[in-house]
Amino acid sequence: MVDVSAKAETERIAVARSVVVLDKEITDRLENDEIHTKKGPVFQTAIIAGVMAAKKTSELIPLCHPLGLDKCTVDIQLNDQKEVVIECTARVVAKTGVEMEALTGASVAALTVYDMCKGFSHNIEIRSTHLMEKRGGKSDFKRT
Repeated sequence: MVDVSAKAETERIAVARSVVVLDKEITDRLENDEIHTKKGPVFQTAIIAGVMAAKKTSELIPLCHPLGLDKCTVDIQLNDQKEVVIECTARVVAKTGVEMEALTGASVAALTVYDMCKGFSHNIEIRSTHLMEKRGGKSDFKRT
């Protein structure tokens, strides 16, 4: 684990994005920007799963510092191609960043979409997961 004891606590914010591509058989089931399954509403469940995962990041990623997140949100939108765009934003005042929490939240939300839709079709692709932005700490980053 990296020694962060000499660092100052600062506000740290990270935004990560995952994109899930669903086939037409699944997107045809969209009603009011939600897909309903026997397990329940897909996107609402994925939001909860993403937040829960972000909070448990240090239990999943070896040597990752445990952080008490001040805020974590997961937003799910459909783009013009009907791809599921998941954004997880994590915020904390700490000595270390929250990139892994945001990435974990977005990833688990995407996996939850897959899990809940696989009964309709396995033709699902988690296309990408990447850091969009981070602020605080040594340097800031914004994907262009």
